[in-house]
Amino acid sequence: MTTLRAFTCDDLFRFNNINLDPLTETYGIPFYLQYLAHWPEYFIVAEAPGGELMGYSECRVLMLSMFTVMGKAEGSVAREEWHGHVTALSVAPEFRRLGLAAKLMELLEEISEKKGGFFVDLFVRVSNQVAVNMYKQLGYSVYRTVLEYYSASSGEPDEDAYDMRKALSRDTEKKSVIPLPHPVRPEDIE
Repeated sequence: MTTLRAFTCDDLFRFNNINLDPLTETYGIPFYLQYLAHWPEYFIVAEAPGGELMGYSECRVLMLSMFTVMGKAEGSVAREEWHGHVTALSVAPEFRRLGLAAKLMELLEEISEKKGGFFVDLFVRVSNQVAVNMYKQLGYSVYRTVLEYYSASSGEPDEDAYDMRKALSRDTEKKSVIPLPHPVRPEDIE
């Protein structure tokens, strides 16, 4: 049975098996602590029966253990841009295809609804078609392409990202998910 619980600082030392995935963006401990301090309601852990972490996602909402989600709430209410943002979502290979990522995303969306968000957004590598297809199945659509969003290593070119969005109930006209007609650069993102 999977257990959902509040994220603790000790969990930072328990998720290396998840972060070793080459498609997972990793951050320094201060970054995770900042999320825990500023958006604790978005910092949740999912733990396997044996206590091992299955994955995580940062969305100024974070879930750890079996899987986690980390995220935050950001944007402007006046401009109808207040939203939940998925900073990271990662599930350990041995716990994939069990619906854990979908459950974490659902939880993040519920928190974002309660916070009065207009939408939830996330960035994903254009080449990560498994993730892109999963997000589409969860109701997300490509809002825009962000050129050279992900830094490459070992001399390879930087990689583009999709900014994917899902409108929440507050966005009754679904304005937040109308795709932009042209790509943008990272410095153009607010």
